[in-house]
Amino acid sequence: MTTTFLRRTLTAAAATGGAAVLILTAAAGASAHVGVTPDKTAANSYALLTFGIPHGCEESGTTKVAITLPAELNDAQPTVNPNWTVEKVTEQLAEPKKLADGTSITKRTSQIVYTARAPLEHELRDALVLSVKLPDAAGSTLYFPTLQSCETGQTDWSEIAKDGQDPHSLKAPAPSITITEAASADGHGAAASSAHTGEPHASEPQDTEQAAAVTDSSADARSWAGLAAGLGGLALGGVAFARSGSKRRQESAT
Repeated sequence: MTTTFLRRTLTAAAATGGAAVLILTAAAGASAHVGVTPDKTAANSYALLTFGIPHGCEESGTTKVAITLPAELNDAQPTVNPNWTVEKVTEQLAEPKKLADGTSITKRTSQIVYTARAPLEHELRDALVLSVKLPDAAGSTLYFPTLQSCETGQTDWSEIAKDGQDPHSLKAPAPSITITEAASADGHGAAASSAHTGEPHASEPQDTEQAAAVTDSSADARSWAGLAAGLGGLALGGVAFARSGSKRRQESAT
């Protein structure tokens, strides 16, 4: 009977441990790609775009991140990050571009380049935040091809799914956001956008550090909470087995 009990206990512990490993694997997989999280997506609104840098190139630390802006955007204001230097790259337009206010521009910001002051280690992550004015183009998707350079090698996150192709099948997808309907006069559009992104709506960007913290902590908290629950179950199984063994030794002694 003791052997049967031991086998059952070890089987339960192994299953719990396996669940914990699966939880940890899922947590790592969820942040495997360089992606972008907007605090709002309403057309013609100001938004903070947080680009997550979850890992290096294979085992090599990240040294530079070059984010290419889609043609629909004319500019972006990069948030200062003490771990990186940052610069804007501009391009000359083939012909003047007329803006909604009637003015025209001949140049636009085509790329934001962050350079690490020290290589970002493979095991660590960071967040880079841009403030942008979203175009009046509800329903369209904006892509931000991102070149991640490392001490050894680089990863070009620029793949875009073709018609009918599953985006999840891409090995290095370009970060992207989809523009939603603009806020209406009574604010319904803004409320809908807020509900979609999980952030409060406003006419101007909120604090950038707060936005980055929300992006990082929300996903990490859910992952580690699940892992803690799995490990907790494993620990309880071990305690139960130890108590049972102790009780049987006492009964044998008497």
